[in-house]
Amino acid sequence: MSQFIQKQGLHPTFLTCTKSLYSSLYSSNKLNPTVFSFVIKPQACKILQTKPLNHLQDSTFFHSNSSQGLAWAFAALQPPPSKVCGSPGGPLITGPRIKLRDGRHLAYKEHGVPKETAKYKVIYAHSFGSCRYDAAVAPLETLEELGAYVVSFDRPGYGESDPDPERTIKTTALDMEELADQLGLGPKFYVMGFSMGGHSVWGCLKYIPNQLAGVALVAPVVNYWWPGFPANLSTEGYNLQLPQDQWALRVAHYAPWLVYWWNTQKWFPCNSVIAEKPKMSPPDLKVASRSAEHASKIQKLKEYAIKQGVYESLHRDMMVGFGKWDFDPMDIKNPFLNGEGSVHLWHGVEDWVVPVILQRYVAQRLPWIQYHEVPNVGHLLIHDRAVKEDIWKTFLTREKQQMVHS
Repeated sequence: MSQFIQKQGLHPTFLTCTKSLYSSLYSSNKLNPTVFSFVIKPQACKILQTKPLNHLQDSTFFHSNSSQGLAWAFAALQPPPSKVCGSPGGPLITGPRIKLRDGRHLAYKEHGVPKETAKYKVIYAHSFGSCRYDAAVAPLETLEELGAYVVSFDRPGYGESDPDPERTIKTTALDMEELADQLGLGPKFYVMGFSMGGHSVWGCLKYIPNQLAGVALVAPVVNYWWPGFPANLSTEGYNLQLPQDQWALRVAHYAPWLVYWWNTQKWFPCNSVIAEKPKMSPPDLKVASRSAEHASKIQKLKEYAIKQGVYESLHRDMMVGFGKWDFDPMDIKNPFLNGEGSVHLWHGVEDWVVPVILQRYVAQRLPWIQYHEVPNVGHLLIHDRAVKEDIWKTFLTREKQQMVHS
């Protein structure tokens, strides 16, 4: 067995670490014990039908070469340092940034009409693996028609915004507040978040509600461990995910120290979005096919988004988004009791990334949210040009548009 482990490039400490991981995850009653052998021997279970080690063999095998093993394990689990923009040897800074109160920098991009003359001023939070150049921002002609100014920003660790190892849902909301203050957006502003960017918007609703003029959540990613979800419903939604994503989310929630290793090792599938093989519905595949002609540009933006490294961008997103939150969104109170603003949530019926059944429950628990369920579209609904225009116009004018998606 030890020869097989060495031949496959595995190390005895890998087995020790994964046994500990299994114990911690299984104790949560979230795992099926039948997957135990897969976690312990991801390659061995495929290639060899080996018998489990007996107690004496187990003890001898797992405690041999302990010093070497611990060093190997530490190196395997430790992410490389971020290549901070503007630092010696780091990526170049190519656009405007503000300096936050804690010394970090936040990169941003302005869209639409000048903020001095704008009727609406919006801060936009991008999705997982994206950046301030996110195409979900409305086209210029729509923004000019609405009289809207939009500022998108690289969330911490993405693009040219400095990493924030202490990042939480709250800190990103406060970053948005400081961005608005330094850019002079006034006492109140609008916020929109798409997909994973929705977490930042929930943070704004919780921590800076008095500064909001209006709110839009577009296909916001849910955290299956929010206490407000009934156990049977969250389990049903969770089980709709690809098996590799169920594992990736478990790791992010229960063992965040393992997220880097889990999503960079080559022994078994990592998160499907990171692997660029997400579960896509037919409407999303259609949207993606229309984007194929811009493949070169899209690839450059993906590379820009993670140019400081994947750990403080993609992996930190998973740890924060699917970790333990300081609040439950379903406990949030309506910030617009006098009707001076509104909160909207859009979701596609054919969304295979974020199950619509969970979004329906959120809307039921928070009846003050204006819930828009869009048929025949998936998770990428805001990348459908007609749907995008409808979302932006309804969000800002509060007048329901006649939707005809392309």
